[in-house]
Amino acid sequence: MIEFNVEGMSCSHCAAAVTREIKAIDAAAEVAVDLVSGKVTVTTGSSRDHVRGAIEQAGYTVKS
Repeated sequence: MIEFNVEGMSCSHCAAAVTREIKAIDAAAEVAVDLVSGKVTVTTGSSRDHVRGAIEQAGYTVKS
């Protein structure tokens, strides 16, 4: 399980966009987006960097 703090997510469309990009790299990934805290939790076989890239591809910033 990998957890990210993500900036800029504010609605269900944001959550769907992040989920869609992560699922594009791993269709079997389990993705949980908490809009209130800005956390994205992912269970995947992909690397942390690969998932981070997918979140950024969706247009959001991953905080270090």
